[in-house]
Amino acid sequence: MSGLIPARAGGNGHRGRILIIIENGPGTRDHRTVKQIGSLVEAGYQVGLITPRGPSDAVYRDHPRIRVFAYPPPYQPRGRLGYVVEYGYSVLAAAFLSVGAAARHRPDVVQFCEPPNIYFPLGWVFKMLGARVVVDQRDLLPELYAARYGSIQKQMLTVLRFLERRSFRGADGVLCVNDYLRERILGVSDLAGDRVAVAGNGPVLAQVSRATSDESLKRGHKYLCCWVGVMGLQDRVDLLLRSIDHLVHGLGRDDCEFAIIGTGEYLPTARALAQELDLCKWVEFTGQLDPDDVFRYLATADLGLDASLQIDVSPVKAMEYMAFGLPVVTFDLPETRVLTEGAAVYAKAGDVRGHACAINALLDDAERRREFGQVGRAKVWDEVAWDHQAAAYLKVINRLCASAARQNAP
Repeated sequence: MSGLIPARAGGNGHRGRILIIIENGPGTRDHRTVKQIGSLVEAGYQVGLITPRGPSDAVYRDHPRIRVFAYPPPYQPRGRLGYVVEYGYSVLAAAFLSVGAAARHRPDVVQFCEPPNIYFPLGWVFKMLGARVVVDQRDLLPELYAARYGSIQKQMLTVLRFLERRSFRGADGVLCVNDYLRERILGVSDLAGDRVAVAGNGPVLAQVSRATSDESLKRGHKYLCCWVGVMGLQDRVDLLLRSIDHLVHGLGRDDCEFAIIGTGEYLPTARALAQELDLCKWVEFTGQLDPDDVFRYLATADLGLDASLQIDVSPVKAMEYMAFGLPVVTFDLPETRVLTEGAAVYAKAGDVRGHACAINALLDDAERRREFGQVGRAKVWDEVAWDHQAAAYLKVINRLCASAARQNAP
């Protein structure tokens, strides 16, 4: 469990039962969910998790405070209709497993990890059973759809807005990852301000502290730049590769290794594009790595890279880069700038040549890298890390759990 899940629960006795439902990949590998489970267990809660089955499930099954209810993952969707099928299957699977969860692990609080905003009918059922419902909104579905497909039709926007409103209005509390999301949620839900809280998504400092560097990861190059994440269409790894192409073949920079760490639907296309651009000597696709191995790369790297165009996202990868004192090269987007100000160089959104020139300039300026790295590291260690953000998360859970206990008291 990489040290994120305490072997024994903290707190004084049994505080309550929390059921977490996640659709977007195995919850036992989802960085935010794993951190939340660790904080809940440390605080003395019992945790149930309804999730697509994943390779990390087994290490959770023997924990006395964690119960995993896993279902076979859906096939990777192909096209927009594929997502309708995936989401429908996931709701039915979660509903089926909720019966067992309610019987064995009757929850005080149910947490839906969204998007997609599809679980509000289950929320009605759990509320009838006396539970409180919290929505943990990690991204905004309309913005995510537009980032994936370039635009959003009026009819689709109407549907997605409807799902958002139903999810938020049916919740007793909503969590989100930045102020942009909070303002949007307040605007579409009419919820009172005290029902929508921000809990960021920074790394766990103990995990950062134990990472060690490994020069062999540079594959003989002088420098190492890293990109870390799940490769969806919206992550724009294509723009990253075109930036690297300009850096290598346009600017003549041949002394840098680029590690693209992670997996996802776009990985096969990314590999093909790297080969087409003749980048295989400089670009390595590592595939899925355990968190400790990811952090070994970051402990070795000189720069952290991002190429997303999502204006509403506070990139987790940037928080991890900054935790290791890595300067960030990224596109100039509102929430990205709020997070990385003073620790990053920005290119105009979508400008791959400007992105490449920013990488080139930073690699040639060790003092500037050091200054940016110090600013970023201090921000994460003093403010952004999960060690600090967990308090906001637990405050919401504690409040809702206490409310459920008062309602269900004999």
